[in-house]
Amino acid sequence: MKALISFYQSSIGKKWIVALTGVILVGFIVGHLLGNLQVFLGQETLNAYAESLQNLGKLLWAARIVLLVSFVVHIVTTILLAIENRAARPEKYAVNATVNPNVAAKTMLLSGLTLIAFVIFHLLHFTTRNIYPEWQTWRDALGRPDVYNMMIAGFQNPIVSAFYIVAMFLLCLHLSHGIQSFLQTLGGRTRKLAQPISKASPILAGLIFAGYVSIPVAVLLNILQPIGH
Repeated sequence: MKALISFYQSSIGKKWIVALTGVILVGFIVGHLLGNLQVFLGQETLNAYAESLQNLGKLLWAARIVLLVSFVVHIVTTILLAIENRAARPEKYAVNATVNPNVAAKTMLLSGLTLIAFVIFHLLHFTTRNIYPEWQTWRDALGRPDVYNMMIAGFQNPIVSAFYIVAMFLLCLHLSHGIQSFLQTLGGRTRKLAQPISKASPILAGLIFAGYVSIPVAVLLNILQPIGH
């Protein structure tokens, strides 16, 4: 236990923890996107997918706890590293001199804090449904929670959609630099792969952004429309 505490207290330990939790969160971001995009396949497909997740029961809650812990640890540890960096001015976020500072790198802390606010809102909006408690009673023809109509109803609010789009932009800005950073920490960013990774990271982040934003845009343009509500 003492060894783990000492490891966490060290700068390299914090960088490894940020990197490992980053891998978990990127995996979730991609998986969540693939699930959300099923809205384009229609009400039946999306609601069946949502029901299959709910049927996981304790496994779903275990996954949620792992994600929540990873998210909190990632943000807290990143903040601690930022404080250490400003105090001692060491090498930032496990990125060596070959990586030029850019907007993404400089706004990592700000984008991370903004995303905390978004995640809280998003959970209250779509997961616990505290913002729209009437959604608790929404069911499709098969009696399943009508996630399809909930999603569309939520994004029909231009303010909600705008907040979502801004949050996704900040998330992907964070990813465009973060992917390079945790690969550097985990030893995957070798001299040979440095340039391809530097080019691929923003492209991957851009594709993720396009995928997430396509949903509110499609709702606002009436490409996706509610069914039965």
